[in-house]
Amino acid sequence: MENDAATLYCPNENCQAPNPLTHKFCQRCSTPLPKNYLWAVVDAPSVGSPGEILADRYLVLDKFVLLDTKPGLLALTPELENLQPLRAYLRLIPYRLHVPQVYGVIFIADGPSHEKEILLLEKPPLLKPPLLVDDTIQEVYLGSELTTAWRDATSMRQLNWLWQIAHLWQPLASEGVASSLLDSYVLRVEGSLVRLLDLRFDSEISPELPQLGEFWQQLVHEAKPAITEFVNHVSLALIQGEINSTDQLIGVLDGGLAGLGRSQTPTIKIITKTDTGPSRQRNEDACSPPSGTLVSKPPQPTALAIVCDGIGGHEGGNVASNLAIETIQQQVQQLTKVPYDHIDPSLLLNDLDKAVAIANDKISQRNDSENRQGRQRMGTTLVMALPVAHEMYITHVGDSRAYWITRHGCYQVTLDDDVASREVRLGYAIYRDAVQQSSAGSLVQALGMGPSTSLHPTSTRFMLDEDAVFLLTSDGLSDFDRVEEYWETEILPILLGEASIANVADRLIEIANTKNGHDNVTIALVHYQVQYWEPEITIKAFIPKSYSAKTVDLESRGTDTTHLGSPNQKTQVIPDTEPAKPVQLPLQWIVPLIFVIVAGCLGLLVKEWRSPSGLLPFFPKPTPIEKPSIEATPGARSLNNLSPGWVIKTKNQISLGNNQSLPPGAFLQVIETKPNPKPASGDFEVHFLQRCLNQATTTSINPPNPLDTNKPLQEANKKIWIKFSQIQNSEVLEPNQSPSCNTLPQPPANQSPGTSPS
Repeated sequence: MENDAATLYCPNENCQAPNPLTHKFCQRCSTPLPKNYLWAVVDAPSVGSPGEILADRYLVLDKFVLLDTKPGLLALTPELENLQPLRAYLRLIPYRLHVPQVYGVIFIADGPSHEKEILLLEKPPLLKPPLLVDDTIQEVYLGSELTTAWRDATSMRQLNWLWQIAHLWQPLASEGVASSLLDSYVLRVEGSLVRLLDLRFDSEISPELPQLGEFWQQLVHEAKPAITEFVNHVSLALIQGEINSTDQLIGVLDGGLAGLGRSQTPTIKIITKTDTGPSRQRNEDACSPPSGTLVSKPPQPTALAIVCDGIGGHEGGNVASNLAIETIQQQVQQLTKVPYDHIDPSLLLNDLDKAVAIANDKISQRNDSENRQGRQRMGTTLVMALPVAHEMYITHVGDSRAYWITRHGCYQVTLDDDVASREVRLGYAIYRDAVQQSSAGSLVQALGMGPSTSLHPTSTRFMLDEDAVFLLTSDGLSDFDRVEEYWETEILPILLGEASIANVADRLIEIANTKNGHDNVTIALVHYQVQYWEPEITIKAFIPKSYSAKTVDLESRGTDTTHLGSPNQKTQVIPDTEPAKPVQLPLQWIVPLIFVIVAGCLGLLVKEWRSPSGLLPFFPKPTPIEKPSIEATPGARSLNNLSPGWVIKTKNQISLGNNQSLPPGAFLQVIETKPNPKPASGDFEVHFLQRCLNQATTTSINPPNPLDTNKPLQEANKKIWIKFSQIQNSEVLEPNQSPSCNTLPQPPANQSPGTSPS
């Protein structure tokens, strides 16, 4: 298909010359020509015919794939108030590595007096860029569906894909789009990354983890031999409710990936460069390792890369950036003294955040001691990369960025802590619009600006199963999308073996100074190479009987918080997951142990004989027959005390939140009991109850309190969660005594509303 009108216009506003589609640089001004491929969301068989130009700028390449031929112009954006589904895309911007972001909209005629709105999404997962020869579009290949690519992936990559889905489940469920992870057409892969074509909104009944288990069960028969049993066990545990939270699921998958990680040998090269730039008098940036140093080593001992961009001019930006690096180096060296297979990932992430908090407090204390206020306070941004075995940990604060470059693409994995990103995250604006505002680049946080209690660093980790380059950079290079423009020509050659990491670092500094040149520039390149072989052993799934999220409190480690990983404070160490071997007692211990047990039994027998009742243990004492009640004792908190089908009769008013409450005398039927994932003091259990509504319980016995804003819950069969502490001392009707919700007794006609029949 050939189209003479299909030309790519230069994004340089002073040039805007038309260029052939095959050119990478403008033939007039040498500006890089970005190719912005887009995915069209439209309720139709296709968006148009290949070769057609929509809205005078969008070239149709395939049914739903477009190319923006005028990338230098802003796209038309929709009114957010009139397009509520857009908000899910916007609020999920922290997950844009997997979830596409909104590029704009176009309107095309749909009948004589009606226009159809087409939503355009950024960067669809493409197997490779469309082949363009002499301005002729040969073919477009979308990234493979996960279910199709699954059979050819290594065991490490298969579990990596499931691990990414597990991480996405909760944030997508909170926005009502978890169904996207169960749609094989939408669920695509681009190398090791799981990427979605678009979002599919949940129906009235949102999917839950058992549905995810059913989807994964379809993958078992084509899983690699090393993990077939693992995937089958995990999917069945999801279906049966044995795994009932995403934290628990991620923990199980972490264990499987750690087992596979022993079959993967990484090697790492790190180089850093910093330069004052052509327009600054002094360099406020700092980096680790020191600028120009080339480090080549396996991931143990620690291979850490840090880039800091100082804030405060000659007043102390360089002091802040160097102080941050010095402090964090000390902390991380202590954290990673433990063998990698004994490091708990969740605790390491938490400790990285705490290390950043300590650096923040040191800079802040320096500001306070020098009486610095407002704009006089020195500070710094931060981005760092810590490779640990088969994982990469990225931590950042401010607008220094981390990019992940593979043979498939260049991905920005950090989100700037600036006003523009905050507006998008809150669902107020599309990013391409937000960055045009005058204060868009203003930072909302940086190290040293205040106490660590108000600091929120972002620490994430990524599973690595292929060669990759991580680029850490200050905004001296990343401004004006220079990384997106030059990654393919300058950084990709490292992965192809066509350029050395040292030469690429020099070239990136040159690009920053010549194409931007407005600031200091600092970069770190981390080249991660992988050798992997399929393990001969079978990976087992270890699923704990109960699970609670791990938390870390610095105060529990002692008063000295300057060294997070000191010998007495190894919070990141976890035991091996292999089952403990049964202890076998020596034969010479067995006979004395039997004598001890017999003597103990005789002692209890004599004690009971001498008791006031004079009864032996096998003659039970007579007890009055009472209806069971829920007592605030350790025994009453056992999950075995309440069973599905039992009915509870409340004695006190129970607040449910949202200005609703249950009156005294209300009936609640037990549906499910489960542990509280975040147990508070004295509250160990949460019960899933169904509201049973009858005439006797629609109104409280006492007249309503005018100061009480709660209203009695009037809904029948309302399912609610109630904490253990809220139903203490309530009456319980056992299964053989309790009626169902539909057969509860009705009060006599002369009975006061709210009183319950005996």
